[in-house]
Amino acid sequence: MNRERQIQALAQALDVRIDTGVATPVGGGSINRCFRIATDDGVLFAKLGEPSDLSAYEAEAAGLAALGRAAAVRVPKLVAVGSEDALAYLVLEWIDFGPKTAIAERELGRRLAAQHRSTGPYFGWERDNTIGATAQLNQPGDDWIEFFRDRRLCHQLELASARGLPDQVFSEARLLLDRMQRLLADHRPEASLLHGDLWGGNWGADDAGTPYIFDPAVYFGDREVDLAMTRLFGGYGDAFYRAYAAEWPLADGWEPRVDLYNLYHLINHFNLFGSGYLGSIRGALDSLMPYLR
Repeated sequence: MNRERQIQALAQALDVRIDTGVATPVGGGSINRCFRIATDDGVLFAKLGEPSDLSAYEAEAAGLAALGRAAAVRVPKLVAVGSEDALAYLVLEWIDFGPKTAIAERELGRRLAAQHRSTGPYFGWERDNTIGATAQLNQPGDDWIEFFRDRRLCHQLELASARGLPDQVFSEARLLLDRMQRLLADHRPEASLLHGDLWGGNWGADDAGTPYIFDPAVYFGDREVDLAMTRLFGGYGDAFYRAYAAEWPLADGWEPRVDLYNLYHLINHFNLFGSGYLGSIRGALDSLMPYLR
């Protein structure tokens, strides 16, 4: 379905008039087609895809709702999620984002710590969702090491093996899985409500400096997972980390866990985008090996 037909189908689904001339593509991601759309009822954000994307959009809407209930970091309000005429859509309020100032970063750090205080009775979530375009398995469990090993790293490694991950890298990663207990043996995290995909492109601040997070891959897990990903691709400054630490300092020994938790995202990027991420995967494994002996 071409863009004009997608916008027409969306207008029909929402029962509003949309000027296709001002349905502007929005950048920042590489998985979905996203637009700023002007309607009779105001400006909206729309993520548009194939009918097969509906389940992922519904899971994203449920994740935004869960984050909203935590009443900590703001999230865009859901307008609609559904399908119409061979189109799947997720529609949210449009937010005009301004500069990511130190004030906004401090507020984000403070509010993210509050979000992480929202905890669940298990690791995982009520439904599977996606991390990028990859299925993210969330079957609940009460053992964090087992959950992260089996639902996160093992799942990604199986996909990577089928996509040509070199045997040596695969063997080193399997060794990590076998000995992960040595790295996490004394670590007993709470099951915190996580954004799950908190790279620098998934937060912004409105003109008043209020931070928002969006495009989540929600589940309950070690809060350090969110903090680790903030360090993977940049987009966060010292003001953010100082504000978070002032509210809830990280446990001793968090540094090597950054590489462990980000390995999940690096392997996922290999699965999505190819061998350009092999060097980063090797680097993370090399940094973790001394902790596994």
